[in-house]
Amino acid sequence: NVGLPYDPAIPLLGIYPRESKTCPHKNSYANMHIFPYIRFMVVLLVFSQVLPFPSQVVYNRVGKCGSRTVVLLLRILSEKHGFNLVTSDIHNKTRLTKNEQMELIKNISTAEQPYLFTRHVHFLNFSRFGGDQPVYINIIRDPVNRFLSNYFFRRFGDWRGEQNHMIRTPSMRQEERYLDINECILENYPECSNPRLFYIIPYFCGQHPRCREPGEWALERAKLNVNENFLLVGILEELEDVLLLLERFLPHYFKGVLSIYKDPEHRKLGNMTVTVKKTVPSPEAVQILYQRMRYEYEFYHYVKEQFHLLKRKFGLKSRVSKPPLRPHFFIPTPLETDEPIDDEEQDDEKWLEDIYKR
Repeated sequence: NVGLPYDPAIPLLGIYPRESKTCPHKNSYANMHIFPYIRFMVVLLVFSQVLPFPSQVVYNRVGKCGSRTVVLLLRILSEKHGFNLVTSDIHNKTRLTKNEQMELIKNISTAEQPYLFTRHVHFLNFSRFGGDQPVYINIIRDPVNRFLSNYFFRRFGDWRGEQNHMIRTPSMRQEERYLDINECILENYPECSNPRLFYIIPYFCGQHPRCREPGEWALERAKLNVNENFLLVGILEELEDVLLLLERFLPHYFKGVLSIYKDPEHRKLGNMTVTVKKTVPSPEAVQILYQRMRYEYEFYHYVKEQFHLLKRKFGLKSRVSKPPLRPHFFIPTPLETDEPIDDEEQDDEKWLEDIYKR
């Protein structure tokens, strides 16, 4: 009963129930569809019991946040463990009408179980349309790094070489393709300003129109959904720890994933997904991005803190250096300039199918 005054997961997770709005004197995890599963999962893990097996998992992957690597791993794992990996041919439609939401939820819910569904799509509330809420997972990354990865990938592609961008963006004018990143930012071009920079939060806020407006409302709703509906939101910069926790939380899907990821052959394939021709903006331009992406950074560091808390509960130590002091109104992660920014995301999954068939 999620309304019990004491829950054995409380001291393990370091979290406490909120007071119910409908019953002010009742402690509850109000409207938490997935959280009871997480609580009992943690208790069972600590006491080495067999985990409950969620038969419905959704990975509504954020663009340019490592999902090409994860999808490749999932294709291998689905063959190994026998779960149904459900992908989509639609790669560029994240915002859905009410009817489109109902249709997609119906299609997902009728898939053969156990399934793991993956697509670039903003959070869907299955229970709103009478469906069973699935277990959600996702991965995000430093917002500026994500933006730069997308900016250059759209123009120049990745391992497939110079001609790849002609396939992805054939209508892009040459002056736009070779637009200097600093000019784009400093001159406030649409691609380098809001609302285009407000990208990560809508994946967690959901399908409400206000989720696409940069502000506190969307930020807080995204945080709430992370707490209530996501089993795990990891950080790309600590991908090995993300995979380790997924293996621990969802062994029926991810058992052995870290070994596969570390395999030299997989590493070789992963190196092919690096975006080409990346350059680092000037310090002035980066600071402007930090200001424009204030809410994205608040969300990123909120998720990062929750992820590190979860890691500590399972005895994993963070292997990242402590960031320097930052202004209180945003918490940007310094942009690394001494090595290229990794990129493992692409809308088109055809290359994955080709590689997997080799």
